[in-house]
Amino acid sequence: MKRSERIYHYIQEKSAAYTKEQLKGQVGMDAQEIAGALDILRNNVSKELNELHRQGKIVKFSGRPVRYFDRETLEGLLETDFGTGSCQFQDIEECRKLSGVEEEEINPFEHLIGAERSLKRQVEQAKAAILYPPDGLHTLIVGQTGVGKTLFAHMMFAYGKAMHRFADDAPFVTFNCADYYNNPQLLISHVFGHIKGAFTGADTAKAGLVEEADGGVLFLDEIHRLPPEGQEMIFYFMDTGTFNRLGETTRSRRAKVLIIGATTEDPNSALTRTFVRRIPNIITIRPLAERTLEEKLDILKLLFMDEAQRVKKPVRISVESVKALIGSIGSGNVGQLKSNIKLLCAQAFLNGIDNPNYIEVDFKMLPPNVKDGLLTLSANRQALTELTKYVSEPLVVSPPGGNFQMEGAGGNEGGFNLYQVVEDKVALLKGEGISDELIKQIVATDVNVYVKDLYNKKHSVNMTTRERLLKIVDEALVDFSEQVSLYVQKRMNRSYRDRFLYAFSLHLSAFLKRVKSKESIPYTEIEGAVPQDSQCVQVAGEIGEMIEKHYHLKVPRNEIEYIALLLESSDDDGLDEKVTILVATHGKSTASSMVDVAQKLFSSTDINIIAVDMPLEIKPQEIFDKTAAMLRTMNCAKGVLILADMGSLCNIGSMLSEKLKIPIRTLDMVSTPLILEAMRKVDIAGMDLDSIYESLRNFKGYEAVDSADASQHNENSQEAIVTICSTGQGAALKLKALVEDILRHAGRAVEVIPIGLVHMEERIEEISQAYRIVAAVGMKKPQAKIPFIPLEQLIDGTGEQLLSELVLDRKIDMVPKKRGSMVVQKLCEESLQKFLTYLNPAKVMGGLLEFDRLLEKELGKKLSNPVRIRLLVHCGCALERIVTRSALVYKGDKDEVDTQKLQALKKAARVFDETLKLRFDEDEFYFMANMI
Repeated sequence: MKRSERIYHYIQEKSAAYTKEQLKGQVGMDAQEIAGALDILRNNVSKELNELHRQGKIVKFSGRPVRYFDRETLEGLLETDFGTGSCQFQDIEECRKLSGVEEEEINPFEHLIGAERSLKRQVEQAKAAILYPPDGLHTLIVGQTGVGKTLFAHMMFAYGKAMHRFADDAPFVTFNCADYYNNPQLLISHVFGHIKGAFTGADTAKAGLVEEADGGVLFLDEIHRLPPEGQEMIFYFMDTGTFNRLGETTRSRRAKVLIIGATTEDPNSALTRTFVRRIPNIITIRPLAERTLEEKLDILKLLFMDEAQRVKKPVRISVESVKALIGSIGSGNVGQLKSNIKLLCAQAFLNGIDNPNYIEVDFKMLPPNVKDGLLTLSANRQALTELTKYVSEPLVVSPPGGNFQMEGAGGNEGGFNLYQVVEDKVALLKGEGISDELIKQIVATDVNVYVKDLYNKKHSVNMTTRERLLKIVDEALVDFSEQVSLYVQKRMNRSYRDRFLYAFSLHLSAFLKRVKSKESIPYTEIEGAVPQDSQCVQVAGEIGEMIEKHYHLKVPRNEIEYIALLLESSDDDGLDEKVTILVATHGKSTASSMVDVAQKLFSSTDINIIAVDMPLEIKPQEIFDKTAAMLRTMNCAKGVLILADMGSLCNIGSMLSEKLKIPIRTLDMVSTPLILEAMRKVDIAGMDLDSIYESLRNFKGYEAVDSADASQHNENSQEAIVTICSTGQGAALKLKALVEDILRHAGRAVEVIPIGLVHMEERIEEISQAYRIVAAVGMKKPQAKIPFIPLEQLIDGTGEQLLSELVLDRKIDMVPKKRGSMVVQKLCEESLQKFLTYLNPAKVMGGLLEFDRLLEKELGKKLSNPVRIRLLVHCGCALERIVTRSALVYKGDKDEVDTQKLQALKKAARVFDETLKLRFDEDEFYFMANMI
């Protein structure tokens, strides 16, 4: 179920529980309540609520906080029909009176696309202009043709009426100054009126637009077409409120009019200086091409909704048509986009006049200039990827009051067909004569997003990936796919989580069906979509060999390309979801050098980290502009952590945040250890910006052995532990940190040295010259006769005990009993960092470990570390759900759950009641019982 559907279903259920009598109390649900109940981020809930409100599915009551209610349920309770459009406040007047909830002032800007994003500042300017005492500020709206200047002026007027600055019957008079720009005398007559005989043909006196607009707004479009004398008369009227008709000699007439002008030109060059000085409020509307992708898509949907209303049918728009229309946005702005959509819908209406269900806008019917928009968009892979996330299936737009939906959303999981995705895409693009290179780029991007969307869309907290797969493909195929997935993780030295397993299993099933039916693999043109020298292609070839050996069949070269696409699509996992680190220092190359050292030590390509050097002779403004330009080219949606040394570089964060509209935090006194720790937090813990910032504020560097101890160790041949991973850098450093935590817990300071598999034996030989190697931990056992602990043993707990015994040189049972496993504690804390908002993982960890000890005692058996980690992370999240009052509901058969496990869990969980005064809901125990 999609996020918006889950939210709407929750509101429906809650609304259905109300009676008419209860409407006299507090009505509806707020965003925080819904977020807690459904375990969704609050800002995402707010976004979906605004969309549901705009679609007319829910009504909104203001107050603090704003609350929401199902529209149909409310209609039934009040026996009132609100209609099919978006429900406005006046529609629910009866309910408002019954409930006693205060109605907020109507805000016409609320439904303006971008009002809370790219147009937020402009909206604030407009509101200030309307409310400014005593009669508002005259305003000039500047923007390209078609950006919506006239619409914005109308919204300003509507806001003024809503705020009672204008009477309900106040006039809004529009005049296009271009209509009379060749005849200044006639233009002035039209604006200010004339007396009888003022000019030839003036047989009677006539009032002008200023008098007609008295008490309201006079909107002067293309105001730069006013001649200088006309501008002079306008600004004199703005100064004094008086004017004269053409032919009169004294300015004795008065009117109270708010002037709103609009121009496509630069006011400083197109208007007289004296006129510009008298317009204190200039609002610049950004062109559509510069607005966010999400806003462009919202405008596109709205324009299609208007056409759907006209033809009284839903409109189905193909994915490539949406991309082409977005890419074709240029200087024509909304006006041109609206014209394009009108023409397309007219043609689609004729083509589908016999189709009672919908009309269809297909890529083939697009005019050449709009089709070129797909090529324009494809030139920017980041923009193409972002749009594909929003539009992965044909878009279906219903008339007002209906839905925007992605066709195929929530469809059958077994419908995954990578061949079909590629085949349809290539066929369409080749038919339009698009080059093979561009086709490869578009296909690679679409597959990348398609694979991610497939797994995320089908994710279920109640089923593992294996359980979901077994509903679609046979167990033997899933077993083989799991082997391949494990091989890929080790071969490429990174975690692919379950996304690759999920996509590969379904794709392998489709491949085997093609082989069985002797179907050829379509389109060799995708060869090269993944660079042939990339590791993905190499590993895909090795996977092909595994398939051949297991299934005794030949895997064609084309199939390797498809597997490589799957690998690359999974390989991007999480890159766009991490905080960006920006190191800024004074000096010609100080920051660059520090970042270079940190990257070599950490060796992770998953971190967005950039350096900004500020030579002393460079002005701060130049550095600010350079930094802003660099950040614009990156995906910084999760925010930026600035690590600066001193001075002005410590103060640019707030300016960058305002300019780029992204969250930014700044830490001063940057050092290489601080950079390394920031990289570790971003890469390992997956923490958000604020969590990383808070955790680093008091960072003082890594622990070191003092000089006296160091000299003593050198004399006695200092001990060392070697951690071994593929490169000896990224993963080995993470393993090093884990081993150091175990050693610290055991009370021993032993040097931990990370190395790679390349020249492993030589490096161990070198290290042995200066250290006594106590043990090696990692992926491969060295030939040297030293104790070796495989990575798997370290995770399952036995390796931790063995390592402690080795460094203490005695059996672990001789050591005072420790509280839980350091590996378990470390992994649990890092996992909970990502999930907990209100509880501090470090604070609850003690209780969780005690719960673990008590549970094992009650069960009479030891749990494996993987099970313990999963259980403790679930418990940590369950504790937060108690705080937020958003308990899970167990929907399985409770009679099938082991009662002995339930009793053991309940007894162990008393520790939380005693220490934290928190008590689990009954259903939580059923979830946990299924884990053990």
